[in-house]
Amino acid sequence: GAGQAVPAPAPPTQAPIAPPMPGRPSSGYQIGPNDTLVIKVFDEPGLSGTFKVDPDGSITYPLIGRVEVGKKTVRDIETDLHKRLLDGYVKRPQVSVEVSEFRSRSVFILGEVRNPAKYSMEGEFTLLDALARAGSVTATASTTIMVLRPKDPNAIAPADPNSGQANEVLRIDLRDLQEGRLTANIMLQDGDTIYVNQAERFYISGYVRNPGSFVLAPNMTVEQAIATAGGLSDRGSRNGIKIRRVIKGKEVEIPAKRTDRVLPGDTVVIRQRFI
Repeated sequence: GAGQAVPAPAPPTQAPIAPPMPGRPSSGYQIGPNDTLVIKVFDEPGLSGTFKVDPDGSITYPLIGRVEVGKKTVRDIETDLHKRLLDGYVKRPQVSVEVSEFRSRSVFILGEVRNPAKYSMEGEFTLLDALARAGSVTATASTTIMVLRPKDPNAIAPADPNSGQANEVLRIDLRDLQEGRLTANIMLQDGDTIYVNQAERFYISGYVRNPGSFVLAPNMTVEQAIATAGGLSDRGSRNGIKIRRVIKGKEVEIPAKRTDRVLPGDTVVIRQRFI
């Protein structure tokens, strides 16, 4: 007799994306103009206070004068001030630096997300942070996310993936993000546009439990397509399966095996079995 058909794996579902934890910026955040720093030196109220970073990336600090802080982390600034204060000002300076206000920086998040918009970034802002802010991806999102880096970081409009106005295009696989691969969770920069593509789809008609349109998984077979549509109905046949496909602008109907690949826009047709 014929062997039992192995059921196809269920199509991947979009895992929810957890929102980031609030708190102080992680150690890699680089200070820039218009950030506001709170600097405290233990037992030295005259050397403690709030300092706004000037456009040239420096602050004016008591006793010392101009201190370059741009493109440095809070740890770098603590070390630098400790060294300078030790040099004839304070015997054993204990310096702490925190960012009390972040400069305004923003990213655009467009495409298949629940709330596409422009979002302001605070501190370090990763791709996962951005997707969580936009309410996660929609059910019709593809597995490819594009991050477009503009040539001009002060751009007021989002970059268009088709115009070539971005000088760098990063492609990230959504499944890598959902499986927690840290390399996929890239750090975003001011002016980035995150674009979530729409998934490619296929159709299935005839004797299946849920005929209709579905998201096409990578390398999907006819067998997997049938499983996505809930399997054959009681009267559905595994024989005589056809695929309607547009080739060179004309729709053709081709016989299909269960192991054949389904292409974007295909319609899989399941016929009735004859008792």
